[in-house]
Amino acid sequence: MNVTRIQIVHRGLTHCCPNCGARTLFKSGTLFQINQDCPACGFRFERDNDEGFFLGSMSLNYGVTLVCFLLPVLLLAFNKVIGVTTAIVLACVGAMLFPALFYRSSRSWWLMNYYFFFPHHLPANGGKGRAGEDDNV
Repeated sequence: MNVTRIQIVHRGLTHCCPNCGARTLFKSGTLFQINQDCPACGFRFERDNDEGFFLGSMSLNYGVTLVCFLLPVLLLAFNKVIGVTTAIVLACVGAMLFPALFYRSSRSWWLMNYYFFFPHHLPANGGKGRAGEDDNV
């Protein structure tokens, strides 16, 4: 059964396994622990041969924090809607809280982005689940 790009986007936005669609991306009862493998289909989320793979999710988290949180605070302060002290406090607190709250989404969205461009890497689409094994064509 082939996984379409629309299914990959839906699964990414809902924090599901990109291969089977089960809600198994994160360990049950935890906020920040990602499963190494999908308990439903065995798909490997953590990639042993590519230590920097999830560095992209950290960059995504950083970018979304800047654009969706810190930039609006800066604009509110610049337009004198809020005071400078308030903006500094909001920016400091938000710069720590927002990335933590967005962590789960950034990990899921990073997988979604990768498999959106390389859907043939998914085992459901006949791939091996990871790059570096000559299946990039």
